[in-house]
Amino acid sequence: MAANTESTPAKPETTDEFAKLSWRERISYGAGDLAQNLIFGTVGSMLLFYLTTVYGISAAAGATIFLVVRWVNVFWDPWVGAFVDKHNFKAGKYKPYLIYGGIPLTIMAALLFLPSASLRGNIMYAFISYLATALIYSFVNIPYGALNASLTRDSDEVSTLTTVRMTEANIGNLLVYTFLPLFVQMASPNLQSKDIGFFGIHMQLGDYTSPKAGKAYFLVMAIYMVIGFIMLMCTYGGIKERVLPTKEETSTVKYSDLWFEFKNNKPLQVLGFFFLIGFTFMFFGNTVWPFYMQYNIGHSEWLASINLIGSIPGIFLVFLWPIIRKKIGKKQFFYAFLLLFVIGTLVLWAWSLPAFKNSVALGYIGRFLMQWGITAATGYMWALVPEVVSYGEYKSKKRVAGMINAIMGLFFKIGLALGGIIPGYINAFFKFDGNSATQSAGALMGIQWSMIWLPIILAFVAMWVMSRYPLTDQQVVEINETLEKERREKKI
Repeated sequence: MAANTESTPAKPETTDEFAKLSWRERISYGAGDLAQNLIFGTVGSMLLFYLTTVYGISAAAGATIFLVVRWVNVFWDPWVGAFVDKHNFKAGKYKPYLIYGGIPLTIMAALLFLPSASLRGNIMYAFISYLATALIYSFVNIPYGALNASLTRDSDEVSTLTTVRMTEANIGNLLVYTFLPLFVQMASPNLQSKDIGFFGIHMQLGDYTSPKAGKAYFLVMAIYMVIGFIMLMCTYGGIKERVLPTKEETSTVKYSDLWFEFKNNKPLQVLGFFFLIGFTFMFFGNTVWPFYMQYNIGHSEWLASINLIGSIPGIFLVFLWPIIRKKIGKKQFFYAFLLLFVIGTLVLWAWSLPAFKNSVALGYIGRFLMQWGITAATGYMWALVPEVVSYGEYKSKKRVAGMINAIMGLFFKIGLALGGIIPGYINAFFKFDGNSATQSAGALMGIQWSMIWLPIILAFVAMWVMSRYPLTDQQVVEINETLEKERREKKI
């Protein structure tokens, strides 16, 4: 990945650091979130299920692969953040990574599901392919996150941009968590007509836990990867970088700056731990949801329709986020939606009781409330990242958006990993058998702990962490105005 360390980033067309963004630019930026969900979200949602059923490795082996890869990311992501902050391309500072990283990421993510009989059960192939995908993903995810803080300093614009990007991210979630399992089942062998739990509609669905379903996974995943890459290109062509570090700041960036930033930036510390906890219990649900529907509820044919209802808040109610935030405040916003998540999760627990398993309405209600809570809490926290970047610039006099997004990305990925690792080890501990059509009472209880009780506990921990966040809205405005004034004076 060649980069010119001497040249400055391409000069933006405007130097208005408080620019009002066009709808084209907002939508173009949000396309990057949609893309990453299509490319890498598929991995978080289906890989463990695929590895322990279709691919044929044990739950413990699958969890260990997740664990090792994420430990590598602990050291890899900070280096990527420093590299991104240190280097520039003629086409821009952050945008080019969407191409240079996007192409190999698209290929490697598809190869995770390569339907080769000779590779089935090969732990080394699963590990190496997942490791390569995760390492490449950092070169897309971290620069993309840094772009968020490079478009404008205007807090209201950042808030609007966040609602747009999260709407598109949740369209990606709809395609991943609702339609992906449906498409895989439609392409899987042993087709049977099944009621999908949606207005009496019946569809021909196959057995997507069969070893013969490998080709179905690969076909659907490959299509998703190509669409995801096209979305990355929409982001590349539709945005402008405005708030960028100066040549002097870029030349003095060091790897050790990451530890300095984290040590001296309390908002970064709080938000980082909130990211870690929030994404851990979010990915608990994403990882275990197919298991919960298949074994605890016993209606995997309802998976797509219930996920469809659960996707509504993340697509059609996102516009309410800035309104609610202004009405009740920044911290109260997170408290309210985390509590809503808890309520929805408890409804899903009640749904698993023998008397209610056949009530699809409970699934609709529980998933709707749960997803409304989690998408709002984990979605809107991205709006706080630019103000954390500005606070770091204010304190250290260096704008290291790449490093700060590397830290955020690191906590995100650790959360993603824990969300896959812990349920995998819980499944192994409770003797889950991926080759069996039914599970023991102990295995069902293990799935329930991963899906219900641990996420609820972590939601309350996340509320406490957010209570420690120190920046008020007024402080953020004052910091950005001071920074913009200092930059103007330097140019005079």
